[in-house]
Amino acid sequence: MQFFSNTHIDFLGKRKIFYMVSLVVTIAGISAALLRGVEFGIDFEGGAEGDIRFTTAADIGTVRSAIESAGFKGAEVKSGGENDVLIRVKNPESVAEDNPAEGAPASEVLTTELTQALKTAYPDQDGKQAFEIREVRIVGPKVGKELRTQALWAVLASILAILLYITFRFEWVYGLGAIIALVHDVLVAFSFAVLCNGLFGLNLEMNQGMLAAFLTVVGFSINDTVIIFDRIRENKGIHRGENLMMLMNRSINETLPRTINTSLTVILVLAVLLIFSGDALQGFAFTMLVGIITGTYSSIYIASSFVIDTMIRRGKLDPNAEGDFKQHVIEARQARRAGQVTAKAEA
Repeated sequence: MQFFSNTHIDFLGKRKIFYMVSLVVTIAGISAALLRGVEFGIDFEGGAEGDIRFTTAADIGTVRSAIESAGFKGAEVKSGGENDVLIRVKNPESVAEDNPAEGAPASEVLTTELTQALKTAYPDQDGKQAFEIREVRIVGPKVGKELRTQALWAVLASILAILLYITFRFEWVYGLGAIIALVHDVLVAFSFAVLCNGLFGLNLEMNQGMLAAFLTVVGFSINDTVIIFDRIRENKGIHRGENLMMLMNRSINETLPRTINTSLTVILVLAVLLIFSGDALQGFAFTMLVGIITGTYSSIYIASSFVIDTMIRRGKLDPNAEGDFKQHVIEARQARRAGQVTAKAEA
């Protein structure tokens, strides 16, 4: 089943509206990041994380009080299931990075401190421990800063590599349009993550999962853009003499069923993942969901529109060329109505 097959939509005629929408969302997100700051996870900021399983249902308030009384101020305590609790401490002063000269690894020291703190609220019963510390993970501040820098370079390197590929495969203006669309997708996804962090219980702190989401969005978005650009190049050979505005609108309409079907499939999977995945994959699923939606429309309204506007500014395309496609849309609708009338008359 294909949605939006045999369409005659004037996408590029509405490009300026979507320019404004993208600009407003991006400015709002960057402003929020500057005013509220970006919340980094322990991957990029440094800190400690402990996964604890209790033999019975644990009270979050009791666990938090026990942890804070042991000196872990500002600890984040969340339920990870009926008997599971996740404890996060960002930049804990009492936790240091591993130093062999000082004896035991930092993770063992932290495990001991957490055990002692929790035993004040959950003492052993009949010789059996009331909880089990399943895993402790520590990222030092220096390592966190290095990971944050590496993450930024990873995104920039992927965008640069794509620029070289698109420029080699198409004209430079198409490559530049594709890169602007990619930067736009990352900025919009980032903006939504900053704006929605904490809303509806969403945990959207910047961590390695979010980095993976940004890189995946870049790959998905460029795939959509390349498919449209490929169809434009193909149609140039089929419809010789047709102006670029007409060609691009035609190509976008022809690839629309594939774009919608692919995007809807991914969006449905991500929606399920966002609802049922829990804290661990929440940031990844949300960022991917926003990025896929953004990437789908940016291939049309950002990448393709940039090519059109650049061609107009360079004098290679008549600014009034969009009128040709509007006339084509009118004629297509009239032909469709005439066909429907004929079909009814024959019936």
